[in-house]
Amino acid sequence: MTGVADAGAFLARLVRLDPAAPVRLRSATPVGGPGAAGGRTALWARLPWGVLAVRTVAGPGCGDVTVAARELLAALSSGAGDLPARRDAQWRWPLPPPASRSVELLPAGELWRIAEAAAGTLRDAAAHGVAGRAVGQRALRDALLDHVAVVVTPDDPPGPPVEVAQRLVQGLVRMGFLGRPGNAAGAAASPGAGAGGGDVQVRMAGRWVGLVGPYGAVWSQKVADLVVTPLGAHPKV
Repeated sequence: MTGVADAGAFLARLVRLDPAAPVRLRSATPVGGPGAAGGRTALWARLPWGVLAVRTVAGPGCGDVTVAARELLAALSSGAGDLPARRDAQWRWPLPPPASRSVELLPAGELWRIAEAAAGTLRDAAAHGVAGRAVGQRALRDALLDHVAVVVTPDDPPGPPVEVAQRLVQGLVRMGFLGRPGNAAGAAASPGAGAGGGDVQVRMAGRWVGLVGPYGAVWSQKVADLVVTPLGAHPKV
């Protein structure tokens, strides 16, 4: 990878959230097709609250390999040219399809407001409880992450409402994909160092919902509704 600074910023944030996180590196087809000059590498990771984060950096990469994020960060920081030991078996999650469609643009400032409001709610509930009753930190966090922060109704083509959960908003903010709030636009290209303005795309890919910010994207898969049929009622039993 030639985009060492961008990859390092992504990995540093990931390791702070989960020191044991694996990261999956996948070579991405450059603009213009397989024969085009250059190349890109997509770094995929699963955040502790169940969403996938991806940052695409410069450099053709090494195909498809999973390594420990902490070990890769150390290798990049030291200038080592070799990848850490492969840990492909540690990657156990599907990725969204490569083709997706944009269904809405959201102002980055509004997503900052949503994330900050959730953080304030968590602090207040932790300090004062909910309706006068003490609630555990984990239960509070899970309830907030499951909260639907934004509902988008696609116009072209028309479709059912798209729900954007708070866990996606938190992933975009915590991984630095919005930059810093309040900075002038175009300050820098590294996650966490740039502007906090601009738009964020809400995208759909099958059952996946994604938020695509200036410096990276987060994706969450909607769990399919399962129908459980008692074995005794099954005609072949």
